[in-house]
Amino acid sequence: MAARRSRPRERERQRPRDPAAGNDQVHSWTLVTSQALDTTWRVAKGSVTLAVSFLVGTLCYFRRLHLYLGHWLKRWIGYLQRRFKRNLSVEAEVDLLNYCAREWKGETPHAKLMRKAYKELFWQRHIKCVRQVRRDNYDALRSVLFQVFSQGLSFPSWMKEKDIAKLPEKLLFSQGCNWIQQYSFGPEKYTGSNVFGKLRKCVELLKTQWTEFSGIKDYHKRGSMCNVLFSDAILECKLYEALKFIMLYQVTEAYEQMKTKNVIPSLFRLLFTRETSSDPLSFMMNHLNSVGDTCGLEQIDMFVLGYSLEVKIKVFRLFRFNSRDFEVCYPEESLREWPEVSLLTENDRHYHIPVF
Repeated sequence: MAARRSRPRERERQRPRDPAAGNDQVHSWTLVTSQALDTTWRVAKGSVTLAVSFLVGTLCYFRRLHLYLGHWLKRWIGYLQRRFKRNLSVEAEVDLLNYCAREWKGETPHAKLMRKAYKELFWQRHIKCVRQVRRDNYDALRSVLFQVFSQGLSFPSWMKEKDIAKLPEKLLFSQGCNWIQQYSFGPEKYTGSNVFGKLRKCVELLKTQWTEFSGIKDYHKRGSMCNVLFSDAILECKLYEALKFIMLYQVTEAYEQMKTKNVIPSLFRLLFTRETSSDPLSFMMNHLNSVGDTCGLEQIDMFVLGYSLEVKIKVFRLFRFNSRDFEVCYPEESLREWPEVSLLTENDRHYHIPVF
């Protein structure tokens, strides 16, 4: 009986399995795995996309922040530079030929002439550098006074014999020059009775500064002091007005000498032959009052300036290259022992300082 009951089970074990059932099982496992992988990929893809988007957004934010901070920092640095940098009216030395190449690039006849003139200065006159001077109606006075101070030149002989701070009152009380009240301080016009006090302060400042510079033997120290002085526009204007007044004083003295039939330098005779400067008043009203305001010094004024300071002003007039007027001196009849200062000009209106 046991043998008979066991036969169906044996037959069941020996019966071959259905292939379709195995395929269904493999397919189900493959489907589950594929779904799991697809789900995992979608999750990973979403995470990666989110991370990349966040990274790109962060980079864009920091880029904009960098640009904003850079722009703000640039403006702040510019403000600090303008606030604390000395606004020098006489700049540092630059190479002469480099300056020429920067300023005269064209191929016009005038540009070619200027380049030839600068090469003449560099190779034949041994001028290697140039100091640019601020272009305004004081630049001739500025160019001369800067060199007087930087070279430590002493007072003119006539100034050593007089207290120049008292010259404004002398013109008024000793020589009766009431018209001095119409003197103009550059852009300022008529100042009335206050003119004497203002002129005295200007002349006293010139005397003080000149005494200080002439007493310093160290060239580099004088240069540092010049950088400080020629970055103060208010002090500069006072010094230039003092120079103008000294020129007026010398013209007045020469005019008084001429009236008494005394011999005067030829430059003053030439000055008084002009209708616009036939006497000190007309010289002041028609010429000197405009200096610093609407015009600079004319050539005849340069003669008076050189004579008043007892310096020989040598000027290289570049636009007159290849002519006898290329190099001129003011005054022409200067004494041999007078010190020399040099200027260069491209148009007889604005001047720079050549450096040998």
